Amino acid sequence: MSQADVQEFIATHLSPERFAEYLADPDRYRVQVAETAQGLVGYTLVVLPRTAQEAPYAADVAALVHARPAAELSKIYLLPRFHGSGVARALLEAARAEVADVVVDGRPVGVLWLGTNATNRRAQASYRKAGFAPVGRRRFQVGGSLEDDVVMAVDLTGGTAGHGR
Repeated sequence: MSQADVQEFIATHLSPERFAEYLADPDRYRVQVAETAQGLVGYTLVVLPRTAQEAPYAADVAALVHARPAAELSKIYLLPRFHGSGVARALLEAARAEVADVVVDGRPVGVLWLGTNATNRRAQASYRKAGFAPVGRRRFQVGGSLEDDVVMAVDLTGGTAGHGR
């Protein structure tokens, strides 16, 4: 993936204007932040379903994540100097706890899923420690580059991740 692809992705999905949109729609997006005396050091962004039967937006993920309602842990970012500090784990737990309290059309969210680059073994290990399990693979567009991701999910109902009711 080129630096231009990364910059295009950031400009499209992570601009101040996009975050203003995310924050203005709490029925669709939930943002958790981690702050220290030095300021903002990390965040998560969860995309909530609008209806109980809404499938994940990508067909390859919808084929893997069957539980409904399904929410996506779309983004998690932590400044590099805080890697290994426990802050990422706290952010994941906070996002998971918030999603576990969400009810859509009278039904609690059944699963929280995410995609992470297939070569990022460190992230995959961190997600496993947080209770996520691999359920398959997807292709993910970053600018002009098509990346290979591992899809991981955690069942919020006590069942098996990815499989639904």
